[in-house]
Amino acid sequence: MSFNTIIKNIRNHELDTQREPESVKLIAVSKVQPIEKIEKILKLGHLDFGENRVQEACSKWPQLKLKYQQVRLHLLGPLQTNKVDQALKIFDVIHSLDREKLAAKLATASQRVGKNVDIFVQVNFENELQKSGISVNDVDQFVKMCIEKYQLKICGLMCIPPIEKDPTSFFVELRRLAERNCLSGLSMGMSADYGLAIANGATHVRIGTAIFGARA
Repeated sequence: MSFNTIIKNIRNHELDTQREPESVKLIAVSKVQPIEKIEKILKLGHLDFGENRVQEACSKWPQLKLKYQQVRLHLLGPLQTNKVDQALKIFDVIHSLDREKLAAKLATASQRVGKNVDIFVQVNFENELQKSGISVNDVDQFVKMCIEKYQLKICGLMCIPPIEKDPTSFFVELRRLAERNCLSGLSMGMSADYGLAIANGATHVRIGTAIFGARA
């Protein structure tokens, strides 16, 4: 599937579900992709890219961000507290805030680095051990703490639904949780289910395979 086809599909999903045109942001997930492939998408004018690891992003993106200065780089994978300073220097949005210790580190590092990035709180619906995220019952309290105690720029919620289940109910629940906490951002939906995610309110969809092909 071509990049332009995906953009067209997203716009059609917006239309079909009576969403505002261009209200859904496509994050091109460029993890493990070579710079040549990434630059092909950059040359098409696309500006939002996602990486899973701080170290990999730091090896690929500094030069690309000098060349394409309007790029917004999104951290999609787990963030270790000892990588927070590095992450704030290279990333513009963090989608994986999942614990108070990390919130505290982000708060102090943001002041030190002088950069207050947009942050999504990751929700783990079924407390899957292999996934990061705040449990559903703790979301309200955690969001309030991040905003009031740590003064973080919490812009929304993120989820990765259980792989073997229909994601619809999880998308619906994430939207409900976001609305209850007065958050407008919903980071949900990947290559296989972004249409469903858009239908249920996604503001950011994270697509890698459908853009770059299967990873080697």
